Amino acid sequence: MGKVHPQALVSSDPCYLSSKQESFTVWMKSLVLSGKGCTVFDSDGHVVYRVDNYDSKSSNEVHLMDFEGKVLYTILRKKLKLLGFWEGYRCEGSEIDKTKPGFQVRKTLRLLRGDAPCNITVGLDKNQPCQYKIESWTSKSAYKIVDKCGGLIAEVQRKQSACGVVLGEDVMTMVVEPFIDHSLIMGLVVVYSLINSKM
Repeated sequence: MGKVHPQALVSSDPCYLSSKQESFTVWMKSLVLSGKGCTVFDSDGHVVYRVDNYDSKSSNEVHLMDFEGKVLYTILRKKLKLLGFWEGYRCEGSEIDKTKPGFQVRKTLRLLRGDAPCNITVGLDKNQPCQYKIESWTSKSAYKIVDKCGGLIAEVQRKQSACGVVLGEDVMTMVVEPFIDHSLIMGLVVVYSLINSKM
């Protein structure tokens, strides 16, 4: 079995946008012993994001952090009578403004959803928010995030080794299209994992 070895990291100002398509490995394991969560590696094997959930599986509050442990998004589950939803709050410095969510993910009703189990609104604090949706394929571990016109934003599927061997269900490849905030996409992947009790 292959090992996951994060390489030494040089601290620098984080940039969450790229002018080219980027690929990440999402390992649905926390680096903290007995913790729930995930660890995300870039294409060079560096840890770029992590979620360490010390609470129970499918917690109501989760924090997406960078490799140094700085919180990027606080993700909260909101409950309604019929359906719940998730909101992600971007952390600026050490402050979290819980009055202005950066995104909201709503699970769609089974009868109405077709191939879109979740609808996403990004930029809730602006006049014209972006509308995305998650479209699942044959399983909950292979899906894509598309805009309202069907344009691909990101896709997630089980990772394959260089020789074509499909790895375990807890190792995924996340491909993010150019000029898309991959920290935001990672926040959406975290919510989808929580909805499906994978974290």
